[in-house]
Amino acid sequence: MPVIVSTPGRVNLIGDHTDYTQGLVLPMILDVVTTITGDFTDDRVWHLVSDDEPLPVTLSLPIDDPARIEPRWGRYVAGVLHELEKTGVSLRGFSGRVSTTIPIGSGLSSSAALEIAVARVATIDRPMPETVLAQLCRRAEHVASGVPCGIMDQLCIAAGQPGHATLIDCRDLTIEHVSIPSAITVDVEFIAPRTLAGSEYADRVAETSAVERIIGPLRDASLESLTAIADETLRRRARHVISENQRVLDFVAALRRANWTEAGRLMTESHWSLRHDFETSNATMDAAVERTLRRPGVLGARMTGGGFGGCVVALRSVE
Repeated sequence: MPVIVSTPGRVNLIGDHTDYTQGLVLPMILDVVTTITGDFTDDRVWHLVSDDEPLPVTLSLPIDDPARIEPRWGRYVAGVLHELEKTGVSLRGFSGRVSTTIPIGSGLSSSAALEIAVARVATIDRPMPETVLAQLCRRAEHVASGVPCGIMDQLCIAAGQPGHATLIDCRDLTIEHVSIPSAITVDVEFIAPRTLAGSEYADRVAETSAVERIIGPLRDASLESLTAIADETLRRRARHVISENQRVLDFVAALRRANWTEAGRLMTESHWSLRHDFETSNATMDAAVERTLRRPGVLGARMTGGGFGGCVVALRSVE
């Protein structure tokens, strides 16, 4: 029988640029998916064609250096297979097709969805625990793209539930499913393509690491700690992360109290923090957020994802 595996995209409601400092995030899975269909083969070759890429990927196992694979989309596939073999998983060959309804470069985690899908195909006979799977795919993305991403995308896609946000503590990888009440809905609008590779994302990781060398783990820091940071840029980066962790907790509390207005306010506040303190927005994204906030029923809106383009996510009342 043919193998069919589908994995969803994700949107982050609140908690951006906190996962790689062991902070708190609140993403949720979406109804856009990446699907792999195909059959296992008797050789040790993975051959995949994509509905969205002009060139196929052919990978002979074992893979020495996933970062050198061409075409580039094959690096994510190769990274996963490489990490699986490092853990001792015995891999078979596979021939199949990749299709997706996740807009590429949208900030909705198309690469993480592909990674999780490949890993689930490769381990279909012996599924991995969700946390282990997510950690492996995060390592694969590091190898494939060179981007030091956090765990949020992979863990949300691996463990998320429909109709719920996934509260992730990136320090111990515990998760809690938070129901999205029927009185509100989450809207996602694709605005402009973005890319983490070659962007300022790695600079932000380096800046937060520099902050932590001064004041210790940002997860444990308070706003009072900012006085110890002499550099103005680093102080603003730290202020975003510290305040964003608190906003995640406050947002969840607002949902549970059915205080939609407060939840929306926190979402919008998160965007302005990303704009002014973390500087990952731009004029296009700011204008899109402001336009979204003027729509009927919208309670709050923000840019979502790594920044420098992507999507706007909004909280809207359905009453």
